[in-house]
Amino acid sequence: MKMTKKMWLIPASALLLASAAGAAQADNQPLERLDDVLTHAETYGFTHFEEIETKSRGRIEVEGWLDDEWFAETRFSLESGETLREKRERLITGAWGMSADEVRQAFEVAKTEGMTKFEEIEIDESGMIEIEGRDGDGQELEISLRQGSDQVTEIDRD
Repeated sequence: MKMTKKMWLIPASALLLASAAGAAQADNQPLERLDDVLTHAETYGFTHFEEIETKSRGRIEVEGWLDDEWFAETRFSLESGETLREKRERLITGAWGMSADEVRQAFEVAKTEGMTKFEEIEIDESGMIEIEGRDGDGQELEISLRQGSDQVTEIDRD
């Protein structure tokens, strides 16, 4: 094989591998599964949610607070509720984020905008919530709203 072909083959292979790995990581769940996710997370001990993200093969990753001192990042099986990975750290900032009811309220807003499947919900320290998912046609949908509000501040349909 000529040297120029070899020079292109390695980066092209790496790019294909990276895109395949990214596609394997992306997943979504029907909005009807949200209560299952929250039930598993609350059973684990979460009181405040900063991020909930769907992973491949029916796995969910939750980041948030167990109480005013302990922050956790946990991955669990949506089907069994089994904890697959966990990381905890003691922080002095105190708990913040969304309650389970606020997560449900945010997804009700997303549902009224046509979202049928969710990929991720996260909140920043200023109280802005961003929800990523898909509508009934499979199109990507990103919705932003302020914590405690049922008014969409931004919507992006791809």
